[in-house]
Amino acid sequence: MFLVKWWKKLSWKVKISWSKNACLPILAATLLINWKITLNNVPNIWDVKTMLEIMESMWVKYNFIGDKLFLDTSSLSIENLEMEKIKKIRASILLLAPLLHFFKKLTIPSPGWCSIGKRPIDSHLNWLKAIWYDYEVTEKSINVYWNEVSWETIINAWFWVTWTENLIVANVLRPWVTTIKSAAIEPHVMNVVDLLRVAGADIKIRYDHTIVITWVKELKKEVEFDVISDYIESWTFMVMWALLAEDYIDIEQARINDLYAYIEKLKETWVKVEDMWNDTLRVWRCDNLKAVTVQTNLYPGFPTDLQSPFTILLTQAEWISKVHEVLFESRLNFLVELEKMRWHVALLNPHEALIFGKTKLKSWAVLTSWDLRAWVAMVIAAMLADWESQITNIDYIKRGYSNFVEKMTGLGADIREVE
Repeated sequence: MFLVKWWKKLSWKVKISWSKNACLPILAATLLINWKITLNNVPNIWDVKTMLEIMESMWVKYNFIGDKLFLDTSSLSIENLEMEKIKKIRASILLLAPLLHFFKKLTIPSPGWCSIGKRPIDSHLNWLKAIWYDYEVTEKSINVYWNEVSWETIINAWFWVTWTENLIVANVLRPWVTTIKSAAIEPHVMNVVDLLRVAGADIKIRYDHTIVITWVKELKKEVEFDVISDYIESWTFMVMWALLAEDYIDIEQARINDLYAYIEKLKETWVKVEDMWNDTLRVWRCDNLKAVTVQTNLYPGFPTDLQSPFTILLTQAEWISKVHEVLFESRLNFLVELEKMRWHVALLNPHEALIFGKTKLKSWAVLTSWDLRAWVAMVIAAMLADWESQITNIDYIKRGYSNFVEKMTGLGADIREVE
């Protein structure tokens, strides 16, 4: 577990790490290139390591030096595929598309999930049917195979990120033209598109969330590409600075252009935010926060991944705020856990809550989280509290944030891992 002590004034600056949400689908997409790939800015986190271990079981050779990853996918095989590791991470579902392209049939277990709501495997299997694959589900595995049919196709992705990423990768080398309606266009999805374009794919993005893929016979054999920085981490640190900075803190590699909706909502609470150029964002501490209503939405709207940390900020705002979580029916569950810190909240239903501020958070609590973003929210809450708190399920933070503890201690926080 982590032991987090009260700390009032963080200082200096922080450099944002590289994006987990971009890197994982990019790793899956590299299998289509089928030779040599160099990826720059790869985050050194558990999910990435687990994905590489799965790929290594498929005879993918790799060398991870610093934040640079060298891949050789020329000997791809599924004879010794690591089934147990596939169960561990949700992103393993992204391997479906490239493996089916090469091997036409595949048997996998159900991948692992975070506990923030329903993310059913059948939604991914349904798009496979739309491009003429079929499947059988047993108690222990899923068997997918190709019917050897191909034609021009229009598919609705319903704005789901992983579904959109899988559809893009599945259709880059599939004959004819594929049109994906209601596609997710989050920055990490676009990073996958950029990789495939660099490799020679023909992918067009329309203003109405439509992606049109015209097949190419093959992709380039050697590619070098940069993973984007993690704009979700930027959002998280913006909340911390507004609550805990001595005066202000600068965030480097912030991806300011991806933060518009959140910055506007943060300003609505009276937090001062400045663009310092060169993708550096300055966030000032605010002691007189204003209550607001926030509703999560599809990108470029307010992101669901930031709802948990932003809710902590609202506990320190004067009067009553309202949070409406549109996308996941269990993402507000962490509010019940944080009642241990004696804050005032009314959970209206699985999707809506009232936050009563301004609340002095009490400590000496043992907190548990069931998803990555709520875990970070609890760290922020513990740093606001009057003494110290213990936070369990530390695998979440190692899974999704690179060098999180080192960054926080470097800024002056008292946070450490204990038995």
